[in-house]
Amino acid sequence: MFSQNLRKVFMVKLIPLVMMSLISISAFAGHHMESEKADIVDTAASKEMFSTLVAAVEAADLVDTLKGKGPFTVFAPTNKAFSKLPEGTVEMLLKPENKALLSQVLTYHVVSGSVMAEDVMSLTSATTVEGTDITVVTAMGKVMINDATVIKADVKTSNGVIHVIDTVLLPAEVKKAL
Repeated sequence: MFSQNLRKVFMVKLIPLVMMSLISISAFAGHHMESEKADIVDTAASKEMFSTLVAAVEAADLVDTLKGKGPFTVFAPTNKAFSKLPEGTVEMLLKPENKALLSQVLTYHVVSGSVMAEDVMSLTSATTVEGTDITVVTAMGKVMINDATVIKADVKTSNGVIHVIDTVLLPAEVKKAL
């Protein structure tokens, strides 16, 4: 008698509960997968705070590269980061005749491979796609990339990861040119 009641409770109450849980889990997993399908460029383009970065990537003809297979790690400066540059710098960099200089600045924000926050925390430097190194310092609960602070880490994309930074990184050679 007890086992029949237990079976009835199982069939009537637990199976629907288990099914609802599985449906919820699969719906969540589908949503998670969906958010990771966008590549680095599409992910950045979907956020207003990266509109200057996206315009710069377009002006430097780096869209196809950053939509490529990768994986890439991008230290992505926000619009606010670009506004901290000396007045007229962004406009000057976006001019067609400064495309090589702009490309140098942007590729200085990119590291080959998918370097997650956990990995960044164990680094002291990293070689950028531009060819020179950036300094990585982890102290007092924050991560610094040169003079920039990582304000959001591990934005996963289909072809790498974005770490949001609060300052535009400038290679030494570009600093001299400005």
